[in-house]
Amino acid sequence: MALTQHVLKPTINPPLYSFHRSLLTSKAPLSVQTHINSLFSTPRGHYLQNRAPTFTRRLFIPSVSGIWDALTGGNNNSREAVVAIRRGMLLFRQGDVVGSVAEFDKAIELDPRQKAYLWQRGLSLYYLDRFEEGAEQFRIDVAQNPNDTEESIWCFLCEAQLYGVDEARNRFLEVGRDLRPVMREAYNMFKGGGDPEKLVAAFSSGRENEYFYASLYAGLFYESQKKADAAKLHILAACESPYGQRSDDYMAALAKVHSLCRNWSSV
Repeated sequence: MALTQHVLKPTINPPLYSFHRSLLTSKAPLSVQTHINSLFSTPRGHYLQNRAPTFTRRLFIPSVSGIWDALTGGNNNSREAVVAIRRGMLLFRQGDVVGSVAEFDKAIELDPRQKAYLWQRGLSLYYLDRFEEGAEQFRIDVAQNPNDTEESIWCFLCEAQLYGVDEARNRFLEVGRDLRPVMREAYNMFKGGGDPEKLVAAFSSGRENEYFYASLYAGLFYESQKKADAAKLHILAACESPYGQRSDDYMAALAKVHSLCRNWSSV
């Protein structure tokens, strides 16, 4: 399922890019480490309307260990691993899923500590039908961050393809309470079964990011159930939503990549 043509133009958020550069050149490692710790204490976030952007692990690229090495003059492999992860994320945004995995694997080869944080790799593996490796990736990451709702869901999605929905639900990774109402509801739907239409309806009049996430995870739920038409309807709705069109969120790019992998079009 290689998408080697760069059919999607990557969108780089200048303030975020500046944030990464500042981390790599900071002369105050202790204060940066405190800030890094705060980044990892919150769930993956989204740009909420009328609020400043929140940096979370969905947007934050390398592991703490890699950044710390970069700040304190660690070995070149750690710095090169961070660069490889950035390249992998850009390639995924551009639709080159195979290329993204190659970069993520390169990062692990350079700095094995990165594997425990590479949720991006798990997403790419899903779209290459490498479900067993994807599930392993998500389980490793949840072991590091036991409050990661989305990785629990993505582990389920991989294992539903391997074992079927019922067994995947038996193996479901339980995590802590997500601060985002939409993700709490999505988590409960995947964990115990539920109605994706009710999820979307509940957030159709909410914030733009909530409607996007409700639509995306409704579509993914239907895909796990082998209901391709319903999955297409909701994931295309996520792509075409204001948040899906304008946001720099990695998951907004994922919705587009999903549609490309399935050869879906709104036309």
